[in-house]
Amino acid sequence: MSGFGVIDPGILSQFQDAGRFGYHAMGLTTGGPVDGEAFYWANRLVGNQPGETVIEVAVGGLKLESEVATSIVVTGAVLPLTINGHTKALWQSHRVAPGDVVDLRYAERGMRAYVATAGGFTGRPVLGSTATVLREGIGEALVPGQILECAAIDRAPGALPLECVPRYEDEVPLRMVPGYQFDRFSHESREKFLGGLYTVSNRSDRMGICLEGPAVEAPSEGLLSEGICLGAVQVPPDGQPIVLMNDRQTIGGYPKLGSVLSADLWKLGQCRPGSRIRFETLALEKAVEVLQMGREAREAVELKESR
Repeated sequence: MSGFGVIDPGILSQFQDAGRFGYHAMGLTTGGPVDGEAFYWANRLVGNQPGETVIEVAVGGLKLESEVATSIVVTGAVLPLTINGHTKALWQSHRVAPGDVVDLRYAERGMRAYVATAGGFTGRPVLGSTATVLREGIGEALVPGQILECAAIDRAPGALPLECVPRYEDEVPLRMVPGYQFDRFSHESREKFLGGLYTVSNRSDRMGICLEGPAVEAPSEGLLSEGICLGAVQVPPDGQPIVLMNDRQTIGGYPKLGSVLSADLWKLGQCRPGSRIRFETLALEKAVEVLQMGREAREAVELKESR
């Protein structure tokens, strides 16, 4: 099977599907797309089922040459996209033919772009998933000369309505569901955290988004290590919160304030170093309602015809 040849992999490009679930007991994390919204739309815009394998492109620089007639879409970070040197729109699919060159330059807003093709890329599954987790040695970053296999599928192009395209801001409010350890933090520490303005550190990666700002004093009593969920807000000894992301460790013993609402994590995943973060709390019952309403609204969106 042919597909796309990698001319330039850019800063860091890798395969991701919906994630690897059910293996925390083996010490393996989930992986998957840091920006779940852009991932969802990338697949939907080329007519794929949710969860098909795409390329997650960090910062940009990916350049591919097509060997098949198919359709392709780029979602996520705002970056220049050209096909054979002609500027093309993000968030809408485009037909490509053998010999066409797809070129993603570097992100002007946001951090991660997602490249999907009709039918999905054919990655090598490990424990049922093609999600790349480099720190666990599962999968590899793309390299020059590599062939990314995919089928030749002709589907009518589609575009996401402009009003539905996510906006990537420099200041992001995040809703957090307080965890059972939240009340172990002093009233002063909780107020400092919720009233504070944090910035995203350049030490952030797919494992966790490190924040810099008002130091939060953690509870003094010892805590047993326990499983860690996606979006957990943990406080290490220096008091600088870390929001744990897709490539997080599976267990940890630092105290946790709660967990960022999954519907907000895509915003955090697109934050560049220096972006500003504020937190607010959200009751569990309200969080369930927000997530359900978000899913229904997303599924109700009607795609437009691509121009």
